[in-house]
Amino acid sequence: MCLVLIVDLARVAFTRFAVPLTAEEVWTSEEHEIGFPATQLVPSWTARTPPGAWIEVKLRARAASGARTKWYVMGRWSEHGDPRTSVPGQGDEDGDVAVDTFVARRPVVAYQVRVARHGPARVGGLGVMASAVPRRPVVPSAPVAAAPVELAVPRHSQHAHAGHHPRFDGGGANWCGPASVAMVLGFWGRGPGPAELDWVGAGDPAPAVDHAAMGTYDTSYQGTGNWPFNVAYAGRYGLAGFVTRLRSAAELERFVRAGIPVITSQSFKTHELPGSCYSTAGHILVVVGFTAGGDVVVNDPAAPCDDEVRRVYPRAAFENVWLRSTGSGGIVYVLHPPEHPLPPCTDGNW
Repeated sequence: MCLVLIVDLARVAFTRFAVPLTAEEVWTSEEHEIGFPATQLVPSWTARTPPGAWIEVKLRARAASGARTKWYVMGRWSEHGDPRTSVPGQGDEDGDVAVDTFVARRPVVAYQVRVARHGPARVGGLGVMASAVPRRPVVPSAPVAAAPVELAVPRHSQHAHAGHHPRFDGGGANWCGPASVAMVLGFWGRGPGPAELDWVGAGDPAPAVDHAAMGTYDTSYQGTGNWPFNVAYAGRYGLAGFVTRLRSAAELERFVRAGIPVITSQSFKTHELPGSCYSTAGHILVVVGFTAGGDVVVNDPAAPCDDEVRRVYPRAAFENVWLRSTGSGGIVYVLHPPEHPLPPCTDGNW
């Protein structure tokens, strides 16, 4: 007798929207059908905002009954930080905004997105990820190829910045997101120039990390881990980017083999991810490669120093702590130059 293991994969639909480069102050999309009952919506964007300019991104959704929610503010963004904030206290009978994610109290089947420009802001990219994450256990995926692959991504430890600029998320010991974004910007040869780094201070081991912390800091959340804010920060330096969910390490591997490192979000106890040597309620790192056996090569900014940032985590353990519904459910942000193509997608999640 043959036993067949059935696994529910996350249902994910990522949609890009073209915001016209016109003088209109408020742009609203048509209502977009998701294609399945979704429980979460996450927008992400890139925009250039000269001093004094900013944008506000809103969403509203429609349930299967036809009832529409109110408009929820998903973020107010300025690359100069005036403002750069999520908006708490929006919860009602339809859902709530958890920093960067609209969480529906009942599934939604369609949504609209709205962008309001304040001043001469220009939106370069806008996308919305709709998803429904299953609660079944994760089953490890098979490697895409037998040959190893590893991208030459710079390595930055967040702990090398402990005590730096505590007004941004308590200082460098908490900067897994900024360290990861700085690593990916460095890989693409992008990032702040010397004049933008003067304020950091002499003797800093990687001023670009401090700058990323300043440039992603959410004044309401009081942290640097807001997913779309990290994408928007990278957009300042010419990268395209978006937040979505991937459904396996095989999908991660397709990006890496296409030459694109991927930033992932996960939570775990020490014993759940062998070789990590720490526990976390939420952590950001960069997937940079895969071994011949399919294990995951990462730049983990939680390492105590730059020389120990490169780590190899067992594939099955990594997939479990990254994909499970009690963690991020497979959240990634993908950052790449617009001219660098993404791998082919057949499942609609990028």
